[in-house]
Amino acid sequence: MKKKYTIQDSPFVVPTTDGKVIEEHFGLATNKDSQISIARMIAPAGWSEPFQTPEFDEYTYIIKGKKQFIIEDEVVILEAGQSIKINKNTRVQYSNPFTIACEYIAICLPAFSMDLVNRED
Repeated sequence: MKKKYTIQDSPFVVPTTDGKVIEEHFGLATNKDSQISIARMIAPAGWSEPFQTPEFDEYTYIIKGKKQFIIEDEVVILEAGQSIKINKNTRVQYSNPFTIACEYIAICLPAFSMDLVNRED
C-alpha cells in the first residue's frame, strides 16, 4: 500500500555562487511539484540579489537574524519570529545588509522557478 505522506530528509541543495544556502524540501527541483515549493535558506551577512517581479506568492518566515525586503518603494525589515506574504506580480528585492546570517523558510505558490521569478539584470 502506498503511503499517504512523504518525509523529506534529503532536500535538493541548489548550487549558488553568492554564498546563499538553499535547501529545497519540496518543489520543482526536488520532487517535480510545480504547485508549491518549500525551502530552508541561509542568507549570509552582506548578501543581496537583484530586484524581481515573481509570478508566484512568496511567504517568508524568519528563524534567525534579520532580512531586508524592498517591496515596490518601501523598505521592510523582518526579524526572527516574524513572517510576510508578498503577493505575486510585486516588484521586490531581498537582501541581508546586516552583520549576521539570516536563516529563514521560503514557501512559493506556485513553486519557485527561474521561468517565473523575472529577475532584473
